[in-house]
Amino acid sequence: MRSRIFTQRAILSIVAATMLLLAPASFSAAAPPPPPVVARAAAAAVMVVVVVAPAQASSIGINGFYSTDKVQRGRMVQAAIVLDIPRGLHVNANKPLGKYAVPTTVKIDASGGVRISPVSYPRGAVRNFKFSDERLAVYEGRTLLRFNVNVPANFQPGVTELRVRVRFQTCSDEVCYPPANRDVTLPIGVVGASDPVKRINANIFGSGRKGRG
Repeated sequence: MRSRIFTQRAILSIVAATMLLLAPASFSAAAPPPPPVVARAAAAAVMVVVVVAPAQASSIGINGFYSTDKVQRGRMVQAAIVLDIPRGLHVNANKPLGKYAVPTTVKIDASGGVRISPVSYPRGAVRNFKFSDERLAVYEGRTLLRFNVNVPANFQPGVTELRVRVRFQTCSDEVCYPPANRDVTLPIGVVGASDPVKRINANIFGSGRKGRG
């Protein structure tokens, strides 16, 4: 009986000692330094704040369109790069006026003797912004950057493809984000000079006579 009581007391003593050893770590009023895992998580949270700003460029919609579903060889088709800029944001115009503003530009590569006209950039709206002492010319909302595509008469029927790079800088009313590049590919079928083509994308190019770009 005494042996059993002694064993029980020994166990209780061990448990009590263990609780006293753990007490400073568990119940101390002084906050201990964060463990390495927590410190790394805090650093990652700070990094997220830093990289959020450039992501604004991804909210700009950039797409390419043709005025007809195909193009006849020896003929011309209209094309356009369309920027869809959300409310509250803008991009610098091709001629932004500001000394340090990065202009919006479009570079187009074609092959097989296909010729591209100079891009027609719209005039920007001139605005004042908190981040600049200069008035800046900017694009807002839906913006069309137009050009023509001329297919040579000896082009073999098939598909031709344009490779377009758009460079732009997104800004809000208070801050500008780093410049960004966006690549767009515009394929179009090439048919014979007498083959029919259909007018499309009238909301961009307007209605017109069928069969011509």
